[in-house]
Amino acid sequence: MESTIRTPDSSSVTVGVDGSEPARRAALWAAGEAVRRGRPLHIVYGADTDGRALYVSVETIEKVRAAGRELLDDTAKAVAAEYPGLKVTTEFSRSDAVTSLKRAGGLSSTIVVGNRGLGGFDSLMLGSVGLGIAAVAHTPVVVVRGDTEAEERGTVLAAVRDEHDLVCARYAAHEAELRKASLRLLHVWNILQSVGVVAPMLDTVDAIGGEHEEAMRAVTDTIRAEFPDLTVDSEGEKSFSVAAVLVEASRHADLLVMGGRRNPTPLGLSRDLGRVTHSLVHHAHCPVLLISRFGDDSGSGS
Repeated sequence: MESTIRTPDSSSVTVGVDGSEPARRAALWAAGEAVRRGRPLHIVYGADTDGRALYVSVETIEKVRAAGRELLDDTAKAVAAEYPGLKVTTEFSRSDAVTSLKRAGGLSSTIVVGNRGLGGFDSLMLGSVGLGIAAVAHTPVVVVRGDTEAEERGTVLAAVRDEHDLVCARYAAHEAELRKASLRLLHVWNILQSVGVVAPMLDTVDAIGGEHEEAMRAVTDTIRAEFPDLTVDSEGEKSFSVAAVLVEASRHADLLVMGGRRNPTPLGLSRDLGRVTHSLVHHAHCPVLLISRFGDDSGSGS
């Protein structure tokens, strides 16, 4: 299966900041990720001054610019204090945050955002910028959640739905190698999806279950063959809620990697991201790394 997604050790790291505490944590997490990859860190502030120019004064625009550049300098200093020797660049953009991050990420950068921004209430657990960039980016996106200062658990978790998630599993395997961690591949079968099919014939349940097991086995065997020195655990579970199982599993992982079916439409971001993906970026207990699955051949969104 071919992919244009670069491996983590060949992809730089871009992080968005806005002055919020979640964004500061995201910047420090992104810096640690950049160090693991041996790549530079690029810090972006999208001021949206172009969008505001028609209804605010020139003086206000200048204050926004000054505050943005100060924020970039302060963030770069905080990163340098924590990770001396890391190459850090900053960018002040006049565009909105989502546009700025997507452009800065280009075709080869992992984009990192916090789970909330200055514009959101605490109950809105993922800010509009995080949702926006997660829905439209063509490169991997990390939403930094959970306690980033907690002791590492030594596990990277990958959610595997079907054979289309082989790219996602490979990326997770590379992440596990960089972290010197193990890889846990987890497939959750939502049995409610098959109720209409299996209700007339109970033995069909076993047949469908066998198909799920075969798809998971194929992905697992490929990963173990390609990463012979990596400890790979493979599990399958049945549940009425895929999201609930993955949220619970994220308690025991340093990173959750999953493919997000993102087909931008005017019908809302929940559909763009997929229901399970949307739930994970809101409720996971660790950072969530999304691998884009654009197009009609991206497999199940469940």
